[in-house]
Amino acid sequence: MKKVFRKIHLWLSVPFGLLITLICFSGAMLVFETEVMELCHRDLYYVEKVGPAPLPMGKVAEKVAATLPDSVSVTGVTASSAPERAWQVNLSKPRRASVYVDQYTGEIKGKYERAPFFTTMFRLHRWLLDSMKQDGGIFWGKMIVGTSTLMFVFVLISGVVVWWPRTRKALKNSLKIVANKGWRRFWYDLHVAGGMYALVFLLAMALTGLTWSFQWYRTGFYKTFGVEVQPSMGHGNAAANATAKGGKRDGKPEGREGRGAHRYSPYTNWQQVYEQLAEANPDYKQISVSDGSASVAVPRFGNQRGTDRYKFNPRNGEITETTLYKDLDNSGKIRGWIYSVHVGSWGGMLTRILTFVAALIGASLPLTGYYLWIRKKIKRRPASPKFLSAED
Repeated sequence: MKKVFRKIHLWLSVPFGLLITLICFSGAMLVFETEVMELCHRDLYYVEKVGPAPLPMGKVAEKVAATLPDSVSVTGVTASSAPERAWQVNLSKPRRASVYVDQYTGEIKGKYERAPFFTTMFRLHRWLLDSMKQDGGIFWGKMIVGTSTLMFVFVLISGVVVWWPRTRKALKNSLKIVANKGWRRFWYDLHVAGGMYALVFLLAMALTGLTWSFQWYRTGFYKTFGVEVQPSMGHGNAAANATAKGGKRDGKPEGREGRGAHRYSPYTNWQQVYEQLAEANPDYKQISVSDGSASVAVPRFGNQRGTDRYKFNPRNGEITETTLYKDLDNSGKIRGWIYSVHVGSWGGMLTRILTFVAALIGASLPLTGYYLWIRKKIKRRPASPKFLSAED
C-alpha cells in the first residue's frame, strides 16, 4: 500500500511542485497585508489627533460627496470603535473604491489603493497572473491554480500515508527537525516533520480555496453543510458585487437622484442610525451605514465576516428590520466561514500567525522534495566503469 502511495506522491509532486510553491508563498504574503499597509501608510489609516467628538456621519459623507464627480456617489461610511482610526467612506465606483477621512476635521486623508506588491501576490495566488478572457474563453490561470490545489490535497494525504511510522517511538523521532547532522538530514526533517506540523492548516486552506476555482466543487462543498448554491452565491459574481457595493439604481447614482435634484439629503439620518447601533452594541468593532441599511461587526470567534444587519427608513432614521448573525441559517454564514478559515483569521492573531507559517512551510515542501528526489536519483546512478590499463 505504501508503495502505491509513494508513487502517487512522487508523480503528482514533480509536475505540480513549483506551482504549489508559488500558490503557497503568494498566499503567505497576503496574510498580513492589512497590517503591513497600515504600518507603511499610517497617515492614511489613522487621524493625527483625536478630537473631543467626531463630526456627524452625514456631514462626513457630504464633505466627501462634494468633491466627487457626478458619476460617483458615496455609498456608505464605516466607523471603527477605535477613536484614533480614520473613518472609511465607500464610493460607488470603481469597484471597492473608498477614501479615508479624519472624522474630527472632515479632512480627506487619501484614497485606498492596493499596493502593487500585494496586487501581484493576489493575482499570482488566484490566477497565476492571468486575466479573465473578455470573450468568455478558458480562464487558464484560474484552472491551473485550481488543479494544482486539488493535486496538493492528494500530495498531502499520500505523504501522510507514506510517512506514518509503525511505532510511537518512531513517530516521536520523526517529528524532530535536526539541524546539526548535515544539510541532507535537515532538509529531510523539514520536508517530513514540517509537512506534518502544517498538515491541518494546509488541508484547510486547500479545501476551502478550491471553492473559488471550481463550480462543481463549490456546489458539493456547500451541500456538505446543507446549503444549496444560488447564482448570487458564486464568487466573483459581478451583478451581486455591484449590488452589494452600491452603484446605479433606476439609471441614476444610488443615493443621489442627480446632483441637486433630490428632495432630501440621503445622509441626513445616518448619524442617528449610527448612534442607535453604537448604543445597542457597546462592544462593536465597526459600524457601517449606507442608504437604508447598516451593519455591525463585533469581535467574535470564527466567522470574521459575520455581521448583524439592519434596515432603516432613510427619511426618519427609524430601524425597520433587524437580522442578527446568530439567527442566520448555514447559507448566511458559510461564505464568511470559508474565507475566515482560508486566511486563518477565525481564531484571531494566533491562527493567522500559524496560517502564515504553515503557508511558508507549504511553499518549501516541493523544494525540499525536489532536493531529496534529485539526491536520491544521483545516489542510485551507477558509477562510470574505469578504463582498463594497458597492463590488464
